[in-house]
Amino acid sequence: MTDQELRDLVGSLAIDTKSIKEAISRLAEQHEKTEATVRKVAQQVGGIGNNQGDIAEQFFYNAVNDKLELAGVHYDYADKNCSRRRNGVEDEFDIVLINGKDVAIIETKYKAHEKDLNRLLKSKKENFEKLYTEYTGYNHHYALASFYFSDDLKQRALENGIIVIERKGKTIETFVPANR
Repeated sequence: MTDQELRDLVGSLAIDTKSIKEAISRLAEQHEKTEATVRKVAQQVGGIGNNQGDIAEQFFYNAVNDKLELAGVHYDYADKNCSRRRNGVEDEFDIVLINGKDVAIIETKYKAHEKDLNRLLKSKKENFEKLYTEYTGYNHHYALASFYFSDDLKQRALENGIIVIERKGKTIETFVPANR
């Protein structure tokens, strides 16, 4: 290789290196813009999910608060979004109905899933009993309210003693476990 050919090669490498650095810089800028867009879309999707949950919660609260009755038991009042922390345990309960001897804890979902039922059966029950000791002598009733249940999930809830509340038009329909 001649000196001139070597100089030309080194010069072309310098140009290619500069082009590569410019391309990498443009890609990095585009990546940042794409990440910002993805974050914004994720935030919007999360907001939609939260809004749907809020709608379901308000619908079921209004329905049970209007009648103050669940599964044939009359209640004196209904509270929503009951939150408490005690001894390292913290939880929130969507709807709580209370009378002098019964307390009903209703977990609301826009679309009920297996994990929602499992959480109600385990942590929600345990946490309510730990956090609201003033209701220790009361009959505890647990319910899952949702705009949609799969048939399997509805059956599993009922088999586990959970009251199922689902939307039926502008009202609600309540299914009571057979062992009640």
